[in-house]
Amino acid sequence: MFAGIDEVDWASLEHSYGPAENVPELLRGLASADPAERESALDGMYGTVHHHGDVYDSTLACIPFLMELVADPLVEDRGAIIELLTSIGGIDLDGDDELDPDDEGFEDAANYAMAASAVTAGCEVFLELAEDHDREVRLVVPLTLASLHSDPVRVLRLLRHRLEVEKDDEVRLACVEAGGRIALRHKDLTPDVVEWLTAVMSPAYCTGLRLGAVAQLARCAPASLPDDVVPWVTGMLRRLDEEPEVMGVADPLPASFTAPPREIRAAAVAGRAAPWTAELLRTLHTGLADRVDDRVALLADQFGRPDRERRLDAVRMSENLLRTWRGAYGELVVLLGEQVGDCEPQLADAAAGVLGGLFELARPAADALLERVETDPDCWVRSWGEGAARLGRPVMALVRAGDARVVPILSGILGQGDAAGDLACSLDSLGPSAAPLAPALCDLLSGVRLDGRLHERATPLLRGLSALRAADLLPDAVPAVLRVLRGAPGRGGGPVVGEALRTLTAFGPAAGPAAPELRMLIGGASAGVSAEAGAQAAGALWAIEGEADAVLPALCGLLNGPDPDGRRTAASVAGALGAAGAETAPLLGSLLRSPEPWTRIEAATALWRVTGDPRRAWPVLRRAWTEMPYARVRVAGALAELSTREAEGADRLVDRELLTVRRHNAMGGGAGGHDIFDDERLLALCRRAVTGTP
Repeated sequence: MFAGIDEVDWASLEHSYGPAENVPELLRGLASADPAERESALDGMYGTVHHHGDVYDSTLACIPFLMELVADPLVEDRGAIIELLTSIGGIDLDGDDELDPDDEGFEDAANYAMAASAVTAGCEVFLELAEDHDREVRLVVPLTLASLHSDPVRVLRLLRHRLEVEKDDEVRLACVEAGGRIALRHKDLTPDVVEWLTAVMSPAYCTGLRLGAVAQLARCAPASLPDDVVPWVTGMLRRLDEEPEVMGVADPLPASFTAPPREIRAAAVAGRAAPWTAELLRTLHTGLADRVDDRVALLADQFGRPDRERRLDAVRMSENLLRTWRGAYGELVVLLGEQVGDCEPQLADAAAGVLGGLFELARPAADALLERVETDPDCWVRSWGEGAARLGRPVMALVRAGDARVVPILSGILGQGDAAGDLACSLDSLGPSAAPLAPALCDLLSGVRLDGRLHERATPLLRGLSALRAADLLPDAVPAVLRVLRGAPGRGGGPVVGEALRTLTAFGPAAGPAAPELRMLIGGASAGVSAEAGAQAAGALWAIEGEADAVLPALCGLLNGPDPDGRRTAASVAGALGAAGAETAPLLGSLLRSPEPWTRIEAATALWRVTGDPRRAWPVLRRAWTEMPYARVRVAGALAELSTREAEGADRLVDRELLTVRRHNAMGGGAGGHDIFDDERLLALCRRAVTGTP
């Protein structure tokens, strides 16, 4: 074994931490008789030659020696080595352009391609290992063959055979999963795989395998799932709960996870669901996709189980469903609310967190949330170390749902001086019902220190006062805002100045005492005033006085100026003037060709508002609707306000959006805390555009 290993110039090769001189030691460690040394060597391989899935020249040099190891029946832990090889060789590079020498990643792409080729070339070894004496080897080989072998027909035939002759149910489930992988990689074989998996669903097979077959059908051919799949699955799961099978079952995604039979037995004794069922259900949810009613029914069954782990999984799956698909979720929200009162903190907190992302959609759970916060003051505020305190999740969910019953609790939190910033940022949904909080917020703003931490301290308070239109309630509100505006470090611009100006804009005519200050900002009398701040000041002055002549010269100058932030903000302010801003129309028209997409959107919306004519503006907004999904709320707002009748094709866009079941911002990347709120707002605006109601 390891013939020629010392002839390789390892020092000239690289891994994640530099020269690969230590790799021969790691390879030899994989063949050690000492389990601890083997484990350390495997960790070293993943940490150096295959760090975070990367493939280096040293990784390529290792492949022949790793193949030797897995072929030797005397080597222990070969299953782990096969998994390492599968990971090294399993990176797909679709398209010749991946290997373009002009690309910056050409060397990396070439390494991946050579690794895949080298591991695939040795796949005959894996075929022979399908009936190896080592159970761990038999457990991982099916997925390796499905992922790497160049003859998928032969592999599928082998998997079907192994399913019938294999005695270990966990290995049999790995064969079923590998069949799903083949169908995903080789679409022409999908019908054959579907036929096989459908047969495995029959009573001739054990419950675990039948459920595994359904999961793989959901992955590779969701359209083939039977209409009654949800009651079928819940019935199978209930059968497992009532008569647990002593069976070690591989996690369907990925196969690298295995639950030893003794752990399955312990789970059965404790009345806890087998750990593999969570992944099965996640896979099934993915396959059901927009079958919202079926998915809610599946989640209802999960929430009805005594096992808290299963209910916690259901909370997480509910969040994925709610973030991705539109639907009628009243029943699901009630079920989530029921978890908020659970004595298991992780489950209760997770459910409250999901409800907090629903805003108004969480109202069916409001009573459950209120009961939690009234009986458990410890959940009002949460903090981490020295970080700023935040509202507890149940309280935040009530606030965002717009439930006025939470206001006394917020008053109590403010009275303790806790979580004021987080609280103040979240009052929009409460509207006038939160008016009793205004005096405390105003006092806090009046006393905030004008130092380098002003932004983190003052910005949330300013947002809260804006939401409450506090100037109508308190004579001290405008002086408090002006104090921050005048004392902000780097007063010429920045987030604090911008937030203060937005607050004065929200106050409207009640902010009259701020007018002289705003005129100075608009006229540039204050040194270093940014173009954006000048435009914001113009918007505030217009909101206060409604005198177009006082702001139009400054707006025209900014629209024609060099600063992109100033142009975009000035366009937005010009739109707020409506017909009174007609003088800005030529400048707004020139910004329709701006390289900045959001400037084009603001300019188009403003041009439509100031002229009442959509002919030049609408093509820009229609293109933004198609190319920038996150801009749809802005465009829909214009359509709801200005009517779809004269905008060609706008009615079709709006109708199509209302008929679409996938949320407009569910695009597979990261998720934001306001995604559901933004999508529901888009739907509301589209309905307004259709009906013409304000």
